[in-house]
Amino acid sequence: MSGNHPYRRAGATIVAGTVVWFVGISPVSRVYITPDNAERLRMLTAGQRGWIAGQHLTAVGTVAVPVGFAAFARALPGKDASRRTAGKWALAAAGALLAGAPLFVSSLARRAADLEGFAYRRGSNAPFLAYSGLHVVALAALGGSLLSLPTQRWIGLTAAASAPLYGAILVAKKDIPPFVFYAVEGLVGAYLMMWEDPDAKAS
Repeated sequence: MSGNHPYRRAGATIVAGTVVWFVGISPVSRVYITPDNAERLRMLTAGQRGWIAGQHLTAVGTVAVPVGFAAFARALPGKDASRRTAGKWALAAAGALLAGAPLFVSSLARRAADLEGFAYRRGSNAPFLAYSGLHVVALAALGGSLLSLPTQRWIGLTAAASAPLYGAILVAKKDIPPFVFYAVEGLVGAYLMMWEDPDAKAS
């Protein structure tokens, strides 16, 4: 904890993980929106070093974000029923993200090792879909946690409302750009860095 901002370290971990994640997906970023498979392979081959390095950075960010939310859950005081509820929701969010991280990291490893397979969209999409579904669960739980606390309601509603929205997109499209998850989670992390919880015991 840090003075009047008891969740600053947890929030900073979330924000740092989010930034690293976004940096990681930046090399050869046009490949994600390029429909032609042969062109995708050409782009990946031309930017192979940056692409492989980016997958490693993205993996670091994927792991760091749930660690930050686990730290937030641990830091929450259990002084009353609402606080205990918030802690349980936060722990559920961290658990869902931690469960999803290995699924995406394994996908990143395949992307780095098999450029042609990624370019031509080969292999099962099940790990990515499971990872995305767990993110939807995490956002819903995160919204429940924030709405149980004396935070400004907009931050809790943002997390809570994003869950059904992203879930509907995922079900309809069988795909979703994962940066949308990290945009919300990074926003929550930034909020936690600045939030002065009046009931938390700073140490």
